[in-house]
Amino acid sequence: MSNFTNPAQDDIKTILKESKTIAVVGLSDNPSRTAYQVSKAIQDAGYTIIPVNPTVSEVLGRKAVSRLQDIQEHVDIVNVFRRREHLPAVAEDAASMPSVPDVFWTQLDLVSEEAARIAGNAGMTVIMDKCIKIEHSMLK
Repeated sequence: MSNFTNPAQDDIKTILKESKTIAVVGLSDNPSRTAYQVSKAIQDAGYTIIPVNPTVSEVLGRKAVSRLQDIQEHVDIVNVFRRREHLPAVAEDAASMPSVPDVFWTQLDLVSEEAARIAGNAGMTVIMDKCIKIEHSMLK
């Protein structure tokens, strides 16, 4: 059982209202993939999406980067669509970005105590096991 606890729902709403740029780790150019569908919905809601995937050049009309450290601008949220065993490494990548992101967010069913510790120690708010599209839909 995990000891990890997400921020309060009101805090998550505030994060989503104040955020503008979201780096999506594991964003595929395949429209049938969950990462693509969620990212398209979030992009359609007005967020700037930065695809992070070394195997694609562009997704949703945005140039992809191979790794988080390649992003020079400040990112509000790193939204992760990678398997659980990759989360600590992704958290380390986020922590070593030129500008540390505000939030490290993992999708439904993804929780890693180690990743939460790494991201939290770097100063990021950590949200795990929550779909950003579902959370955003509750802002209305």
